[in-house]
Parts: sequence; C-alpha cells; structure tokens
Amino acid sequence: MAPKITVVGSINMDLVTLSEKVPKMGETLLGQEFRTIPGGKGANQAVAAAKLGADVRMVGCVGDDVFGTELLEHLKKQGVDVSHVDQVSGSTGTATILVSEGDNSIIVVPAANHSVTPLLVEKKRDAIAGSDFLLVQLEIPLESVQKAVSIAKENGVKVILNPAPIEELSEELLQQTDYITPNEHELERLLQDRDQASIQDKIIVTKGSDGLTFYQNNEEVNLPSYSVEVKDTTGAGDSFNGGLAVGLSQGMSLQEACRYGNAVAALSTTKLGAQTGMPTKEEVEQFIAVNG
Repeated sequence: MAPKITVVGSINMDLVTLSEKVPKMGETLLGQEFRTIPGGKGANQAVAAAKLGADVRMVGCVGDDVFGTELLEHLKKQGVDVSHVDQVSGSTGTATILVSEGDNSIIVVPAANHSVTPLLVEKKRDAIAGSDFLLVQLEIPLESVQKAVSIAKENGVKVILNPAPIEELSEELLQQTDYITPNEHELERLLQDRDQASIQDKIIVTKGSDGLTFYQNNEEVNLPSYSVEVKDTTGAGDSFNGGLAVGLSQGMSLQEACRYGNAVAALSTTKLGAQTGMPTKEEVEQFIAVNG
C-alpha cells in the first residue's frame, strides 16, 4: 500500500530567469530565457513524494488569480490530492528565481501562503492525523507549522521539518519533530544559543554536491552525493525531503532513506525547474541500480 504523506506548506508560482551571469547592483543584462514554473517548498515536496508513488495530500492556500487556478490543476495532474487546499481572495505566492552559473538566487513573496493560519490547519486535522508522515517547512506562518506538528504528534504521525527559510525555532517545536533537515547555513542558525546534543539524533544536514551528514548512536555518518550533470539546483532540497519521507515510510533504514533521497535530489538537478525536474519512482530505481 502506498505511504500516506501530508504536506502542510507553501504553494508558489516560480518566475524563472536564465542568465549567463548575475547582474551587479544597478546593472541590466539580457537574459537567455524566462519561464513560469510551479513551485513553493511545500508543493515541491508534495510533488516529489507523489512522483515517487506516495499517496500525498497537500494543505495550503493559493490566490483567486490565474496562477492559483493553474497551480491547483497542475498539482492534480501530478497526483497530489488538493482537496485540502483553499483558494483565497488575493494573489498567489511567487518566487522570482535567477538561475546563473550553475546556481540560483531566489526572492519569495508569500501572498496567499500567509492565509495558512493555525485555524485553517486545525480544520485540516483529519488529513494530518490519517498520515504516516507529515512534511513541513517555514514558508507559511510559524505558528501554523507548530499547529500542524502538534496535531501530528497527538496522532502518532512522524514529522520531517525542513527549516527553510531559517528562523528562530522553539525547543518545543524541535522536540516534537522526528527529523530536521537543514543545509549547512540553516544548521548554523539553528544551533545559535542551542546545544546540538539536544537535537543531534534528529538532524540530517544536506550539503549539496558534498552529500549529507546525519548522526546515529552519537556517531557522525557521511554519505556522498551522486555525480550528475547539473542544469538547475532549484528544488533539489525539496526533492531530497520528499524522497526521505517516502523512503522512511516504506520501512527503509535512515541510511537507506538518505541515500534514496540523495538519488532523488541528484536526478532533480539534471532538468530545469523544481517540480518539472523531479524524477519518477521508476527513474530513481533505475538510477540507483546503475549508480548504487
């Protein structure tokens, strides 16, 4: 039976510009290409898990504009249950992304994502409670993330917290999560004025091309990344989180699930766009069979 995963988080339209280099302040450059691509960390992780065969429910908000309608239809086509996504008055969230020199920079305008309130999350209690895993990020109000995590823990649902974009998090929230997946920059912020030992066994640090680090029985475990031809790193972290959730919910060990997530993330960077670049279950299995 397919694992049941609920994602509470952001839904954005990514406005992606490709450029040979990053403009300096005040400089105007001619870009190579522009696309509108479905995104948002929450929606990205939902699509990643759905493409890997999970039964995925999305909890969030879009605006009543063209982007909102388009994103709902897109998520449906990717196999995500959007019956718990509310369409509210106003604009849909956007992320303006500049892809240049093998990396990206991003400006996010939350818009409708601010409407994912604790009250709205409470109304979606049954969706969260009936899951194997809950995936949350920080592109919606923090109190709403806390509400979702609390509902999950009340009902024995495992929680993966992707602390991005990073902000100050309470000890209560961190202790209620089962896995925390920061990158190196986010980990540094996370550990300010905090003893790493209190959350060390929950941490999985993603390091891009340098792989990842997690801790088991107080021992540091390092896994290398897969070597691929990178076209766009947008959504790689979200792909990893979706893959991690699917792997763990299928009974993989933490190391196996991390390796599986690494493969999902690596494949996602070989195509342009966050959700459009995410691989299917079959593609990941074939990739692992060849690359180990």
